[in-house]
Amino acid sequence: MEAAQNGYDEALLMDINGYLAEGAGENIFLVKKGTIYTPPISSSILEGITRASIIKMASDLGYRVAERPLLKSELYACDEAFFTGTAAEITPILKVDNRVIGDGKIGKVTNELKELFSKVVAGEKPEYRHWLTQVY
Repeated sequence: MEAAQNGYDEALLMDINGYLAEGAGENIFLVKKGTIYTPPISSSILEGITRASIIKMASDLGYRVAERPLLKSELYACDEAFFTGTAAEITPILKVDNRVIGDGKIGKVTNELKELFSKVVAGEKPEYRHWLTQVY
């Protein structure tokens, strides 16, 4: 009830060691100085296909992606943050615990991945078409 009263939209889950794990139904990514960080599978996260797709697309765009345990304090200090998931697709995280992430707007890396993801799922990127199955 407190979360809803304070305008929070999502929960952050921690692993057994106190590191960031994921959202309630999404994987989490942080961007700091152009490197993308995400918790490893060992952090009790969902091994999501959207997560794997984002890691591949980010690498294809030339970004370094590092899987490692992440402290909550790193979320407060990152340049950008976003969730990924089947329903969430790529959703920027703009504020956590009433602290603004980056400049409080969707970041360059997040936006670039969001735009690429939209083109991939629309079948507009031939190099990723093997990921898609047409449904009629």
